[in-house]
Amino acid sequence: MRKLYFFLVGIAFGIIMIKSEAASWFRIFEMFYFQSFHMYGIIGSAIITGVIGNQIIKIFKIKDFNNNSIQYPNKDNTFKRYIIGGSIFGLGWALVGACPGPMFVLFGAGFYSVIIIIISAVLGTFLYGLIQNKLPH
Repeated sequence: MRKLYFFLVGIAFGIIMIKSEAASWFRIFEMFYFQSFHMYGIIGSAIITGVIGNQIIKIFKIKDFNNNSIQYPNKDNTFKRYIIGGSIFGLGWALVGACPGPMFVLFGAGFYSVIIIIISAVLGTFLYGLIQNKLPH
C-alpha cells in the first residue's frame, strides 16, 4: 500500500511539474537570465510550503512511515556549505537546464534524451559517495 501511495504522489508531482512549466527548459533559461518571475514564484512557494510543513512536523511531533520520530540534527558551518553546494547545484542546473526532480518528469513525458543527464547525475552521486569521507561536512 505504501508503494502505491508513493507512486501516486510521484504521478501528482510529475503532473504539477509539467502543468506549472517548472520542467520547461525555456522557463529555466528565463529564470537564469532574470527575464521572468515564473520560476522564482514556484521556488518561493516551495520554500514557504517546506517551512510550514517542517513547523507542523515539529509542533505536532508527526512520525515517519515507520512510526519513528523525525529528528532535526544541528549542523555546523551551514552558511559555507550551502553557498558551495548551492553554487555547484546551480551551475549544473544552468548547464543542463533541469534539476533532479524535473529530469525524471521530462523522461516520463517522453523526452528520452534526458537519460544522458540522469545517468550523469547518478554517476556524480556515486563519485561523491567515493570521496564523501574526504570532504569537510
